[in-house]
Amino acid sequence: MTVTLHVCITCRAGEPVEDGQPVPGARLMDALNAGDLPPGVRIKPVECLSACSNGAAIALTGPDRWTYVYGHMTSDDAPEILAGASAYAQTADGIVPWRERVMIFRKRSLARIPPIG
Repeated sequence: MTVTLHVCITCRAGEPVEDGQPVPGARLMDALNAGDLPPGVRIKPVECLSACSNGAAIALTGPDRWTYVYGHMTSDDAPEILAGASAYAQTADGIVPWRERVMIFRKRSLARIPPIG
């Protein structure tokens, strides 16, 4: 079953951005798209995750799974984000055991939302 990695592409992450230059969220999206997408994971850009003071923000969602929102991500984190998304995709409920989570997912979690339904 496919899970979705949502990436806030409008996030400025509290940084000043020169006109015409990509914001941190867009740079993160580009870095994720340049990586090897794990099986069962799709990446979807979103306009805002309302985590502006904690950006750049991402969220992992899937049917009948817990949703996780993570913040303070950068383009340098793309390989670890993709590894974490892969682990998430391999679960039935979205809960990756704590010790098996990538470090940035242990340290930068903003919210955990129960499955719908």
